[in-house]
Formats: sequence, C-alpha cells, structure tokens
Amino acid sequence: MSEATRVTEKGQATIPKELREKYDLEPGDEVVWLDTDDGIVVKKRTRTTGRGLLVPDETSEEKRTEISTELQQRLRNRRDRNYEDA
Repeated sequence: MSEATRVTEKGQATIPKELREKYDLEPGDEVVWLDTDDGIVVKKRTRTTGRGLLVPDETSEEKRTEISTELQQRLRNRRDRNYEDA
C-alpha cells in the first residue's frame, strides 16, 4: 500500500487510516522514527508492563511499580538501540 500525506508547518504528518487500523495504532500510541539508508522507517513502539515480575511476595505495591517502571525504561532503551542497529 502506498498513500501520500503532507507534513504540516509544525512537522506533523497524518498516518493513513488503513495503516492505523492494520497496525493497531490508537491515539496516544508512540511510534519510533528510524533513519535508514533506504529512507525513514516508522515502527510502533511496543510497551511491556512488567507482567510476571519476579520479586518477593512481601514487596510493596509501590516498590513493584518502581521496579516495573525501571524495567520498562531499560527495555525501551534497548529496543531503541536495536532499531538504530537495524
């Protein structure tokens, strides 16, 4: 599929509806813009929520949230590095 859209003065571009639906892009989702030898590649950023987090049962909910947030950031950074290497 190929469809053209315009970039606004603010640098914004609309993702065509067919592609938003195909790749399950919802308002608030993040995309990663990759500069490649072939041009710009846009990928949906996936998130993890620390499901199955292995911590002791007595760990407080606050600490679990803190650990999960840190792991999410580490995973996001690793994915971004992997996208840059692609």
